Amino acid sequence: MKLNDAIFGLVLLVLGAAVLFAIQGYPKIPGQPVGPALFPGMIACGLCVTGFLLALRGWRDRAGHRWLAWEDWVHSPRHIVALAVLLGSVVFYIEASNWLGFLPVAVLILLAMFLVLRVPLPRALLIAVVATLVIHFAFYKLLRVPLPWGLLTPYAW
Repeated sequence: MKLNDAIFGLVLLVLGAAVLFAIQGYPKIPGQPVGPALFPGMIACGLCVTGFLLALRGWRDRAGHRWLAWEDWVHSPRHIVALAVLLGSVVFYIEASNWLGFLPVAVLILLAMFLVLRVPLPRALLIAVVATLVIHFAFYKLLRVPLPWGLLTPYAW
């Protein structure tokens, strides 16, 4: 799906304005020329400027482009199923990760996504297991992100 740039420009402009409004309540640091609102304010100003320019360009090009154009994949049942598996995997992770744990849920999600993308089963299973272990090591051990163990709590390392 392709939306006209004017729509995204307006979204960025509103987001930037909302951030600018929100940082007005940030406290000032006595004796300091800058405070905690400086960097969010700079980013918000950048969002407002780029949003305005994007909206302006989209408005000027509105005659040549439709406001909404669907991509070809929208008409493909295989791609619709892949999208459904992707969205369903997010819901499945949210609902099942605390009970089952990160490791089994991640393997199941990756396996489902590989199979819907027509990766052969042995290769999909191998990649799902290895990728899950690498991701778990990177987040749990290196970054110290507390991933849920679920059913594997007695075997937590």
